[in-house]
Amino acid sequence: QVQLVESGGGLVQPGGSLRLSCAASGSISDFAAMGWYRQAPGKQRELVARMTNSGTTDYADSVKGRFTISRVNAKNTVTLQMNSLGPEDTAVYYCNADVYYKYYWGQGTQVTVSS
Repeated sequence: QVQLVESGGGLVQPGGSLRLSCAASGSISDFAAMGWYRQAPGKQRELVARMTNSGTTDYADSVKGRFTISRVNAKNTVTLQMNSLGPEDTAVYYCNADVYYKYYWGQGTQVTVSS
C-alpha cells in the first residue's frame, strides 16, 4: 500500500505561482510513474502532468509552458511548480502513483486562483 500526502495548495492571485509537493510512503524509483491530476467543480478529473520512471514527461496542453513536474527519488517526493496561474487552474489537485497498474491517490490539495 502506497500513501501519498500532498501539500502546498492555497489561494493565489492571477499570474502568481504555487509549488505543490507529494510525499510518498514507498520508493518512487520503483514506481512506473507519478503524476498530478486535478478536478474542478462539476468537471471530471484530468491529467495535469506525469513523469515516468525514465523521466519522460507528459503535460496537459492547458499547462504546457507554465507547469513543471519534477521528482527527487532520494526524498520520494514529486513536485509541481505552477506559474502564471489563472482562474481556470482552480481545482483540487491530486497526486497519483502508478505502481505498474496499481494506482494510488493522495487526499488532494485545493488550489484557488482569485483576486
